[in-house]
Amino acid sequence: MNQGTPVAVVTGSDSGIGRAVAVRLAQQGMDVGITWHDDHDGALRTAEEVRSHGRRAAVARMDLTDLPGAARVVDDLAGELGRIDVLVNNAGTGTATPFLDLSYETVRGVVDVDLIGPFLCSQFAARRMIEQGGGGRIVNVTSVHEHQPRVGAAPYCAAKGGLGLLTQVMALELAEHGITVNAVAPGEIATPMTGQEDRDVREERRPGIPLGRPGDAREVAAVIAFLAGEDASYVTGASWTVDGGMLRMGPQAGSHLESDDWRRP
Repeated sequence: MNQGTPVAVVTGSDSGIGRAVAVRLAQQGMDVGITWHDDHDGALRTAEEVRSHGRRAAVARMDLTDLPGAARVVDDLAGELGRIDVLVNNAGTGTATPFLDLSYETVRGVVDVDLIGPFLCSQFAARRMIEQGGGGRIVNVTSVHEHQPRVGAAPYCAAKGGLGLLTQVMALELAEHGITVNAVAPGEIATPMTGQEDRDVREERRPGIPLGRPGDAREVAAVIAFLAGEDASYVTGASWTVDGGMLRMGPQAGSHLESDDWRRP
């Protein structure tokens, strides 16, 4: 990777996991491109945190339902900051709608944001990385539902499962350019998406999750930061679950069990 100041672009970094990632990468010495969809003020707060660590920040709006044009924001931020060494595809959306009740518009919106958007953003980033030389890092934020299904989340599961396999194809094809590609699959994390922003996860009880609580966005950011750094130079094509053991229980059980009886034989 670049021997100068590296640059990361983190999509959906106005809050939650994205903000935590942007700040963590700034702490590791990276300048950061920040994208937002609805929360401009949140993006500005993320930028302020990035700058508080002595790093540059650039902010741009990205609406991944407006494809293919929206993906060019990655290229625009790379141009503004001078290069791109790391792309974190974090922006995402979902639905809680029974399969038979889903409209085409809902399905298309979720798949565009969660799968097609990251596909196109990664193309822009990878082309820049190849032109620059020196390799790079792409991290796709999927979900435990990359691996196991959830009732009411058909388009979300389809998109995240697709993004997981896309990660593997990208890893194979981009390896010759020194670009690693990995997925990070969070479980239940205290973020605006789960209605838990700014909660102390240690005070939340989740009997169906082996570690007994939701995760904190900073715990996900730590794994992404590792994959974005030099210590992960021989790691590619993998999916890293950050879920407190939820997948060992199954996501339905992890979020729906109401007692610890399962812990006893």
